[in-house]
Amino acid sequence: MSTDEIREQKRTDVAKALLGHSTYRSLGEQRLSSSEERFERARRTIGLWLAPLVAIAFLALPLDMPAKQQTLAGILLGVIVLWITEPVPIPVGGLIGVGCVVLLGVASADDALAAFGSSTIFTFIGAFIIAQAMLKVGLARRFAFRILSLPGVGGSTARLIVAFGVITCLLSAFVSNTATVAMLLPTALGLLTVIAKMLQDRGLVRPDFDPLRLRVGAALVLMLAYGASVGGLLTPVGSPPNLIGRGLIEEATGERISFAEWMATALPVCALMFVVLAVVLLLLNKPEIRRIEGVEEYVREERAKLGTLSRAEINTLIAFCVTVTLWILPGVVAVVAGTESTLYERVSDRLDEGIVAVLGASLLFLLPTDWRRREYTLNWSDAARIDWGTILLFGTGIIFGALLRDTGLAERIGTSTSDALGLGGLVAITAFAVLLAILVSETTSNTASAAVVVPIVIPVAVAAGVNPFVPALAATFAASFGFMLPVSTPQNAIAYGSGVVPITTMIRSGLSFDIVGALLILVGVPLMVAVTGAGG
Repeated sequence: MSTDEIREQKRTDVAKALLGHSTYRSLGEQRLSSSEERFERARRTIGLWLAPLVAIAFLALPLDMPAKQQTLAGILLGVIVLWITEPVPIPVGGLIGVGCVVLLGVASADDALAAFGSSTIFTFIGAFIIAQAMLKVGLARRFAFRILSLPGVGGSTARLIVAFGVITCLLSAFVSNTATVAMLLPTALGLLTVIAKMLQDRGLVRPDFDPLRLRVGAALVLMLAYGASVGGLLTPVGSPPNLIGRGLIEEATGERISFAEWMATALPVCALMFVVLAVVLLLLNKPEIRRIEGVEEYVREERAKLGTLSRAEINTLIAFCVTVTLWILPGVVAVVAGTESTLYERVSDRLDEGIVAVLGASLLFLLPTDWRRREYTLNWSDAARIDWGTILLFGTGIIFGALLRDTGLAERIGTSTSDALGLGGLVAITAFAVLLAILVSETTSNTASAAVVVPIVIPVAVAAGVNPFVPALAATFAASFGFMLPVSTPQNAIAYGSGVVPITTMIRSGLSFDIVGALLILVGVPLMVAVTGAGG
């Protein structure tokens, strides 16, 4: 066998690698250097012993708090160690925690597992099935080539990542963050497939390289997840925490925040956040190449090979467009009729994003590619390949968020910290609100963070003689700023589920953006409220 034939046998099938991605891969499933393998082995071994030790040590502390709260806190600390160090797959770490919650009497099995019926879980299932179809039939690759062919975009990896982030931000202002990331993830993976194949064809990587470990892929997918969080702050309907926080603020202060006031306050803050996001991601996940030479010719040749849309692509496009249209419709109604209108309440209740996602996904099993043979766009074996691990992982995140609220542990953390610090003054309380919201959001969903933190912040501000409007609004913004862990936001979970973002990369990038984002919120929200007169 010739050397060329041996190389060809070892050559990575990029499309197959990205289509068959997984959130957790053992050391034997990855292509690691000797130093990387030593680090990964040590990290996972340490976590295997450290997680139970941390949990047991916390449970043994003589703390003046109810037993259920201390038990929940100890379990959650142990689970966080499992999530960070990955001695077991991250979804399994969450399930171990849920099992301990029931075994140690924090909650009954029925109460603990009820969160798996959340609408967000069904959003994941439906969106993942649609994404699987887009990848399988090649529609994601076609979308990727369309973006790469935009003037001035395709020749630079940095411009490509920034342009993709702008698209994500604008969409997530009117479509939920989860839905935005779910609909754009196939295109992101399509873009990564094209870039990875170009690197491979031009001999810039080893023939048997691992496309799931490319820095450009991590930057692209993290831009998708984090960009949606930033864009979701632009409007009240951009993210569930916005609506929750706004409702609680209006109820507590009697000060209404109009759609225009919200946008005027959020726009400058979000614009600065996006600039910082782009700089942080590109510095920490520096793409393997800065310029993609010859991209115009490559894209033109590959698009010519694609030809016209196949029946499967048309069917997938129909399902995708129907789903996206129904996801966008509540946001359009909010702009036209207002979020206080009966029409908006009726439309948003009926067009729940989870229900829309599963109905859209169902179309893929109804639209035929060959009616005579009764063959449809997807079959169940295709759907079974979606990342059920991410669904389980986020379900456990919702469970811990609900338990933090129901046991009163989150409220105790907030009030105890406030009392210990002796907070007084607008700046101190706003800083406390931002940090608490980010901290809670790291281990629970952003929706749960807003629901838990804003009711804590408002009485703290009132007791200190401070108008709670600014601290509560800052906490609402910060609730969307959990960037370090997959369970922090649904979009983080989807990004991690792509298999392109290692947990260590997410933690490093997320921590950096958490710090800078907290500072921007702390300075920007009070300033813009003063300028716009919102809440006055």
